[in-house]
Amino acid sequence: PSPPHQAGHGGRSHLPARCRPGRARRGAQFWSDSAEGPLSCRSNPYQANLLRDGVRRYLQLPADQTVLILHAKVAQKSYGNEKRFFCPPPCVYLSGPGWKLKQEQIKARDLGEAGFQVCGYMGLDSMGSSLMETQKLSFEEQPDAKGFGCAKALYISDADKRKHFRLVLKLFFSNGQEIGTFHSKLIKVISKPSQKKQSLKNTDLCISSGSKVSLFNRLRSQTVSTRYLSVEGGAFIASARQWAAFTLHLADERCTRSEFPLREGYIRYGSVVQLVCTATGITLPPLIIRKVTKQYAMLDVDEPISQLHKCAFQFQGSDRMYLCLSTEKVIQFQASPCPKEANRELLNDGSCWTIIGTETVEYTFSESLACVREPVSPVPLIAALQLTGGGDVAMLEVQGEYFHAHLKVWFGDVEAETMYRSPKSLMCVVPDVSAFGSDWRWLRYPITVPLLLIRDDGLIYSSSFTFTYTPEQSFIPGQQVLSDVPQDSDKLLDSIHQEFTRTNFHLFMQS
Repeated sequence: PSPPHQAGHGGRSHLPARCRPGRARRGAQFWSDSAEGPLSCRSNPYQANLLRDGVRRYLQLPADQTVLILHAKVAQKSYGNEKRFFCPPPCVYLSGPGWKLKQEQIKARDLGEAGFQVCGYMGLDSMGSSLMETQKLSFEEQPDAKGFGCAKALYISDADKRKHFRLVLKLFFSNGQEIGTFHSKLIKVISKPSQKKQSLKNTDLCISSGSKVSLFNRLRSQTVSTRYLSVEGGAFIASARQWAAFTLHLADERCTRSEFPLREGYIRYGSVVQLVCTATGITLPPLIIRKVTKQYAMLDVDEPISQLHKCAFQFQGSDRMYLCLSTEKVIQFQASPCPKEANRELLNDGSCWTIIGTETVEYTFSESLACVREPVSPVPLIAALQLTGGGDVAMLEVQGEYFHAHLKVWFGDVEAETMYRSPKSLMCVVPDVSAFGSDWRWLRYPITVPLLLIRDDGLIYSSSFTFTYTPEQSFIPGQQVLSDVPQDSDKLLDSIHQEFTRTNFHLFMQS
């Protein structure tokens, strides 16, 4: 066989057609064929069949439960007795049909209404286990059936000397049953917004094209007047309760609005950008981002934008029209020219926005196959796939976070032989395509299967990754395989077998 090629997102590796699961080349160092082996979690055939049937039902009708945490990339430290609450406040969304299914199960078992409500506590990761040190979240159902909770009173004091921290979310049902513990991404601690011109040599606080941001406005710097740019009912609004994450794209100024090709790089003042809501996909027209100094838009500033900077958004091609809020509405405001300084335009309070980078982390699981008594955490997150190997064995490395030894990799409804390597890595043998009910010799079209992680108690963790078996393009259905095909049926099968053995298969992964 040809040497193995590495593969990740959209990667591709050439592997022989006979790619069947088997012992890894390093033998027992990786797998044990014994049921008592430390790395083998094989169940008896009856249990295995039950589990596979359950996975098939799940794939037909997934009953997922998703926990989505939105938070800012940076947090301003509090000093003395002041409390600088995180802005925008960390938010949690609960979605997926599995929540309702689980609540119905609890309701039927406990014969009461009170036991199945979801509640949570959020705090900083270094804080003690006492719930007094965290903020309680109560989830309210939104029109789109998602549960929403917000931690408005979290802050980090000057007694905490860390430069980075994570948020910790603990979820429970109101009958006391623990759901699990979920972590945010790393948050950088800053003392105050940088007043110096940002250098691209130190990009920690710079905002890059394609990253997510939040915009908020405070009238007369009053905390109680804070409004966040958000989207509701297909329209842009200024909300005092919820905030939206927007993907900030850097655009090519020389192109028309209909073309709007996107560019890479760091966002600078004077750049043409577009804001795209990450939840709905709704966009604002192309905007020129301006630096704000003492309520003036600076027209001649060309420097990288920094976290928690004041900025304004001028509609491209307009006569001094800026993105502005009026109570809860988002409108256009016409700035006044500055007679003495042509490089400035006077704004009103509603046109001055604070920009901050945001992060999103999503955890998805399903309890539909199991009566889970343990918390669902740690919920594994898949970040990348790496395909290696050749001969009779193709190996797939699953890279990510929060892995543990009680996980198995599944290719659709087929369990793969899995080895735990570290909290960031699992290794498995790629099942032969015939495991999906097709004889590999007759494969004509690509077969794509979802990639799942399943805990040994039946808890399912889905992912956005799939695995595709693709026949070599040199063999096209209806194409003459051999110039001289024997009439004898056995010889015909043998000839086709030889042709497929000669023709390699492609296997590749995609998110």
